[in-house]
Amino acid sequence: MKVAIVGGTGPFGSALARRLVAQGDDVTIGSRDAARAEAAGEELGAAGAANEDAVRGVDLVVLAVDAAAAVETARSLKDAIAATPVLSVASELRVRGERSLAERIAAEVDAPVAAGLHTVAARTVGAEQDALVCGDDERAKELALELASHAVAGRAFDAGPLANARALEGLTGVIVAVNKKHRAHAGVRLTGVE
Repeated sequence: MKVAIVGGTGPFGSALARRLVAQGDDVTIGSRDAARAEAAGEELGAAGAANEDAVRGVDLVVLAVDAAAAVETARSLKDAIAATPVLSVASELRVRGERSLAERIAAEVDAPVAAGLHTVAARTVGAEQDALVCGDDERAKELALELASHAVAGRAFDAGPLANARALEGLTGVIVAVNKKHRAHAGVRLTGVE
């Protein structure tokens, strides 16, 4: 799969890129600074480009920027993304309004948006845990599930429509609290599902 990771120079984006490259995916690191993206790409075994160039011609765009910048970044890349499916992985630790961050991103782009990997941290990419993905567009969700299955050593699960992104994004706060309390690097494992 050809994947662009916008925010690929950050901790989560670079950890995800490293894992995807190891899994055989064709990865392009995106950054506002093309030189920084190219340097990161070289280090990770991926390509690197300015965000606008990174998102063109790929199968899936992973929006891995900080939550505070996610909606504006999506808005600024709307034309470059065009109809390419987007996976939103960011989470706000504070709930704002009734719509999830992923739903607000979907309102800014013409592409279908899926949400997922909210319980996976930079330090736990590739760990023995499961990943959850939700979305309304079946093709976007299928691509996001494939990517999620490469991102973790566990399984990737379809968690329903994009409206469920609010609950998935909320799990980030729960995982952060558990990790702080127990000085751990916890993830999620689903039981009773074959």
